Amino acid sequence: MPVARRRRTSQHEGPVKAILHSQYGASDLLQFKEIDKPAPKDNEVLIAIHATTVSTADCTMRNFTFVTRSMLPFAKLTFGIGKPWKARVLGTELAGVVESAGKDVKRFKKGDAIVASTGMAGGGHAQYVCLPEKGALALKSESLTWEEAVAIPFGANTALYFLRNLGKIQVGQEVLIIGASGSIGSVAVQLAKHFGATVSAVCSGANVEMLRSLAADGVIDYTKEDFTKDARTYDLIFDIAGASSFSHCQQSLKPHGVFLQNIVGLTTLLRILWTSIAGGKKLKGGVAMEHPERMNFIAELVAAGKLKAVIDSSYPLERIAEAFKYVEQGHKKGNVVITVAHP
Repeated sequence: MPVARRRRTSQHEGPVKAILHSQYGASDLLQFKEIDKPAPKDNEVLIAIHATTVSTADCTMRNFTFVTRSMLPFAKLTFGIGKPWKARVLGTELAGVVESAGKDVKRFKKGDAIVASTGMAGGGHAQYVCLPEKGALALKSESLTWEEAVAIPFGANTALYFLRNLGKIQVGQEVLIIGASGSIGSVAVQLAKHFGATVSAVCSGANVEMLRSLAADGVIDYTKEDFTKDARTYDLIFDIAGASSFSHCQQSLKPHGVFLQNIVGLTTLLRILWTSIAGGKKLKGGVAMEHPERMNFIAELVAAGKLKAVIDSSYPLERIAEAFKYVEQGHKKGNVVITVAHP
């Protein structure tokens, strides 16, 4: 009787743990499952993930938490109307080690510690992911822990896009950041200072000292004072959480000032178009898609000690539903980190 040959097991095979998002609703509907370990294509690296985050973008994709009412139909067309178009792994940023690389990969090699921003592609809420080497990936600074390293990419990519690419921030400008205590805002304060601006931050009283520690020149507690009633004006106002509006802040802008809005609806889009044609004060908004150049720029600032990670709390991967519940309350300071264990 012939003896059956034992199939050789590849290093890319075998089950790995991941969080699957397959339906909208309570975060308890997220599924902690085993899936097949991914195998990298010729232009990809296989990354063993050690840390990821739950970002506002993850919450938006999971349950439209931070989507304006007017943009909700478009969001549902993008992600799925009654339920997601397909089960997927969320996670917009991650830090880990390259376990293997495809034959065409030049930038990274096995053993490299890297950080990555994946955006809507997701993939961070798992033990392993494959990413193209030309994506928003950079080497991790040796001075940072996994948790510190992963707490920067999403917020920094967004803040850099709005301040530098849209706002054209310049040395000596007056900048106001609304919603300055979250993952985007805490980096935006630091980036604006790096670019030579004078920075005022708007937050609740509980976060005043944290923002002062990030070198904000002034901190405004919105529960006690309204900056729009002050005579001070700004070159740039960056509203991260959609807490204000261009109309409400026009008197606080300099004659050619720019209002940057991260969360937009249809009315805002029409206003952006109108102010782009008319002279004077501008309203700008958009989507900060991941970009390798921004990722490398951020990595250089981190390595130079010019960007500091702000971590609110940390959860293990199997308790990610709790992390989502907390983030969706809208009161986190900096980032909520997810640690990913490996045998």
